[in-house]
Amino acid sequence: MRGRWQKLPALLAAMALSSCGYHVAGDSTLPPDVKTVAVPIFTNQSKQFRIEQKVSADITQQLIERTHYRVISEPKGADAVIEGRVKDVQTGVIAFNLSTGAATALQVVVTADVKLVDQHTHKTLFSNSRYVFREQYQISTSSSQLFQEEDPALDRVAQDFARTLVTDILENF
Repeated sequence: MRGRWQKLPALLAAMALSSCGYHVAGDSTLPPDVKTVAVPIFTNQSKQFRIEQKVSADITQQLIERTHYRVISEPKGADAVIEGRVKDVQTGVIAFNLSTGAATALQVVVTADVKLVDQHTHKTLFSNSRYVFREQYQISTSSSQLFQEEDPALDRVAQDFARTLVTDILENF
């Protein structure tokens, strides 16, 4: 009797882990008939030049690197389409030089709306209307180099956005 009770905690732990929804990373919860995913260029409603191209390109790259799906740019012929729009890009000061009052650090915030639509059933498989990503960066005290750090910060935001979106789609959160 004593041997049976000693195995009970291990058995309970195994049962709990098997039912908690975990799955192997990279496995997809998308329907099995989805083999091709289209990532057309997002719509840009912000005033930030070419941010929609950066985001779309990074999403395409993440899908290619992390999934088995064939990725195309046009919805025609795709099983599913990632539709998105960059709603806003804001930049604001987050730190000042106390002696001069000049800004020393900025934060860029990108807000987007994304959904994944099954082309066969026209069902939305994934949707998030309020993706928000932030990136901080230092600014140079030299006025000639003031905005040179914004583009690399936007690149980092686009990469983070793409990684998060692909993970969310694959894990269906």
